[in-house]
Amino acid sequence: MLITQLKTKDSILSLTDGKKVFIINCFGCREVYFPLEEAAGLQGEMNDSGMVTGILTTDYICNPENLELQLESHKEAIDAADVVLVFSCGVGVQTVAARLEEKTVCAGCDTCRLPGFQGVTPLEYDCGQCGECYLNLTGGICPITACSKSLVNGQCGGAKNGKCEVDPNMECGWERIYRRLEKIGRLDAMKCPVQIRNFATDKEVQ
Repeated sequence: MLITQLKTKDSILSLTDGKKVFIINCFGCREVYFPLEEAAGLQGEMNDSGMVTGILTTDYICNPENLELQLESHKEAIDAADVVLVFSCGVGVQTVAARLEEKTVCAGCDTCRLPGFQGVTPLEYDCGQCGECYLNLTGGICPITACSKSLVNGQCGGAKNGKCEVDPNMECGWERIYRRLEKIGRLDAMKCPVQIRNFATDKEVQ
């Protein structure tokens, strides 16, 4: 099982300041905790400010087929937005980012680990449930799970022809991140201060 907790209000608003925002809430896996009241309060404030183009609340955005239908039905509102803000576990954010390659997709939550059932996830995406989500810095591609070494400060330099030196059948996660940030015009994110991973957050919630 896993649990999502809201990122700080300041960190969320720093990503959306002065931008039009489309919001996605995932109410899938009911055994997963979702910070419903906190998220609703923040989204209400954002909506009152006129920055929200639309809100999609659905189940299992980690299911690509279901997500595709939902996104299509909200296409006009998504096209009008500069940022898509997703309130879900890390798998949901990555699934949305993969479907909206031209958009900046941001995570509104951190995902923490709980013992037990993990829920339904597509095999091509994974969430390390590390309690400190980096997806907002890496274009919606998780450096913890997309990199064999779980590096958070860029590639190791060992990749050849875009493939990981640990697993030659695997694309280098940081090359994917670079290409993604370049595509959405956010290479400036690569200039952020060195990230120190806080392993204290990477613990099961009792």
